[in-house]
Amino acid sequence: MGFIQDFKNFAFKGNLIDMAVGIVIGTAAGAIVKSFIDNIVSPLIATLFQVPDLTSLTMKMGESADGEPILLKYGAFIQNLMDFLILALAVFVAIKVAARFMEKAEEEAEPPAEVKLLTEIRDALKK
Repeated sequence: MGFIQDFKNFAFKGNLIDMAVGIVIGTAAGAIVKSFIDNIVSPLIATLFQVPDLTSLTMKMGESADGEPILLKYGAFIQNLMDFLILALAVFVAIKVAARFMEKAEEEAEPPAEVKLLTEIRDALKK
């Protein structure tokens, strides 16, 4: 097979298209989760800690040679960790829901005629 034919087989296979759809949906889901974190979760936690936002939580470690403060920005780390955990939870739930739908579809699918015929033959031989 030539290069062009190999590329056509790769580009137009269902798996590549499924992957592209998954990336688009994943990007949209990521935006929704980010909005949830930024607009709902973060303000609640900021209220709990009595700070405008978590990223403002810092600890001064000292000063550099030019007099600039050296800050340990643990609030930004907490915010990023929280973002990751919520996004990971959302992806986990989405995968579980998708797997449940796929299982139901497989259960409801009619077996091929060959499988039915072989099952009938097996059952007849058992008798």
